[in-house]
Amino acid sequence: MGYITREIKRFGTRCINTYDGLMITLRDEASFAQWIAINIISIIATFLVDMTSAERILIIALGLMILVVELLNTGIEAAIDRIGPEIHPESKKAKDCGCAAVAVMAITGGIAWLLILFT
Repeated sequence: MGYITREIKRFGTRCINTYDGLMITLRDEASFAQWIAINIISIIATFLVDMTSAERILIIALGLMILVVELLNTGIEAAIDRIGPEIHPESKKAKDCGCAAVAVMAITGGIAWLLILFT
């Protein structure tokens, strides 16, 4: 099998894995669906509020980054849960840090909105 054929097959596999990851997270994590809804509202709002294209791009990108961090957090939680059901200090640390990463990213998006609206 040639290089191009192999890479096309790998790309197809990555697309399927990506879709599966999105659907699993959407199904299993209520917060992911909530962040999608917030992103839709935020994106619509960027076209209703007077802002530059750069500001609009920043708000949309930060919103999408919240989704990325939520996906990573879900992966961390799944890996920890796979290890076992007992509560271990290091497992709690990993899960709490993942949750904190989502919160920090969301705060960053909120601050960007506030700065754009009030400066």
